[in-house]
Amino acid sequence: MHKIALNSESDWSGWRQAARQLALAGIEPAEVRWTVGGKGDALPDASGGFHLSRSLVELMAVAFQVRQPDRFGLLYSLVWRVQAGETPPPDDPDLALARRWALSVRADAHRMRTNTRFLRIQEAAGACRYLGWFAPRHFVLPANAQLVARRFPDLTWSIITPDGSAHWDRASLRFGAGLRHTADDETLLAWWEAHQAAILDDATEGTSIPAAEAVDESPRPPDLAPVGPVVVPSELDPSLAQPARDIWACRRCHLYEPATQPVFGEGPDGAAVMFVGEQPGDQEDVIGRPFVGPAGQLMDRAMEEAGIDRRLVYITNAVKHFKFTRRGKRRIHQTPETPEIKACSFWLDIERAQVRPRLLVAMGGSAARAVLGRPVSITRERGRALTLEDGQAVFVTVHPSYLLRIPDAAGKAAAYREFVTDLIAIRAMMSAG
Repeated sequence: MHKIALNSESDWSGWRQAARQLALAGIEPAEVRWTVGGKGDALPDASGGFHLSRSLVELMAVAFQVRQPDRFGLLYSLVWRVQAGETPPPDDPDLALARRWALSVRADAHRMRTNTRFLRIQEAAGACRYLGWFAPRHFVLPANAQLVARRFPDLTWSIITPDGSAHWDRASLRFGAGLRHTADDETLLAWWEAHQAAILDDATEGTSIPAAEAVDESPRPPDLAPVGPVVVPSELDPSLAQPARDIWACRRCHLYEPATQPVFGEGPDGAAVMFVGEQPGDQEDVIGRPFVGPAGQLMDRAMEEAGIDRRLVYITNAVKHFKFTRRGKRRIHQTPETPEIKACSFWLDIERAQVRPRLLVAMGGSAARAVLGRPVSITRERGRALTLEDGQAVFVTVHPSYLLRIPDAAGKAAAYREFVTDLIAIRAMMSAG
């Protein structure tokens, strides 16, 4: 039995080197025991030809990040079989499981990029650091830290997770200890003030991260300097930068008064599809981005299953301010009324004119009313081919928050599958255009 000790749960380079040497030495998967930490056996001396397809390496680089204790052995089994001359068929159980793992990792990585909240804190000599917290489902911090460093090279930031922390100082990416639990921004800030010196002194440069080709995003600088708890936004298309600033002065209805901030849409200019929801929720109101709360996370998962890349579509709301009523410390969602929807149509019309989508997807009754200009029965008009007077195609479906309100598990699962089916139809319409 060969004991292989990896440096960490995300030690991809260590695992890859060990898998190569073991396979070349003819060590069968059943003869290998993988561990994290401690002392392992020396790798066998071996040489010879070693050939894995690029697609398989890319798949394994992503699947390697899944939080499954048997992932090291299963992935090595695939390496062993291919090195032995076998070509696993498309329906191979191990290959199918690796693909499911990779899908789950990609979804978690997307959640980390869109849902991490950052506090803007002042450091010595007026410097600013963005301090973020996220609890990932998988071991996605190293790969995502690499991506965030490329996307925001001119910011100083730290991302804290239960698995560890990543720190970027505009020159090097360093990794250190993590925080097991945090409940709020005050807890996170207190922990940082108590540990920052030790963390930044002891943090190690470099990490074992998936191959660069597994992270396929180019750098994107931030657009506006954020204030307070924020998620650093994606780059806003130039055609919408001015409206996104102008909306802060909007007084077209009373909803601006209690809300934290307006929440403009986001997505690329010329996106084929524009998804329109009802209004920002509690988390969106604080963070300042659409669909980052529970409904947005469910939507992300459904879009991932349907094969829709959120980065390629435009996502917005019919109403740009959060309408709510207070119940103790909680802010409870209230459905916007027709005058509020009409008042905010000014901003939706600007988004439509600038983005020029081929298809509008109205999610829920308020969005459908905003898009179609009339009351809409979602049950009756869901999935129908609708066309506006200007020729704009419209697809009506439920709002993802509706799925969260279904009380029984069976009904919730069935409704979710129907929503995914709608998204698959939307993807087909995107491709057909």
